[in-house]
Amino acid sequence: MAWDAVYRHAVPELKDAMDLAYLTGQRPADVISLRKTDVEGDWLLVKQGKTAHKVRVIMRHDGADNSLGTLLKQIAARNEHFVSPYLILSARGRRVTQHMLRDRWEAAREAAQKSAIEAGDPELGAMIREFQFKDIRPKAATEINDLKEASRLLGHTEEEITRTVYVRRGAIAKPAK
Repeated sequence: MAWDAVYRHAVPELKDAMDLAYLTGQRPADVISLRKTDVEGDWLLVKQGKTAHKVRVIMRHDGADNSLGTLLKQIAARNEHFVSPYLILSARGRRVTQHMLRDRWEAAREAAQKSAIEAGDPELGAMIREFQFKDIRPKAATEINDLKEASRLLGHTEEEITRTVYVRRGAIAKPAK
């Protein structure tokens, strides 16, 4: 819910960064560091800054683009008239820095929070206020049902790290009757 609210108020480059962070499960710094040359064949090649782990995220299956492949084509089309080697660019074609990403995030989050409160939903407003860009990584891990796949996407060598730190869902239970 907080994701959708912030996304509705985001500028295009923030939407691109959010989508790329979600689809790849990568940290904010790694998302804004991605370059056009990191797209190689059917893969997006990620070298994580924090751990130096390398992750290859598939963009196509049997010749058809998946959601990541589609997103990267949309980003390329939007940025085709800019010379920057980076994927996440401002409307003027400048590389989006951590500071720029934070400013855009805070503006979208504040607008989303204000809209929720004005619509009479202060609980949603509070959830939005607590939502941070770095929460997208756990969102990605949580929405992948296979723990091994989630660990692989996040670049973890041990599934336990993914389970205890990133997966934020409870056990599935059936009602009493």
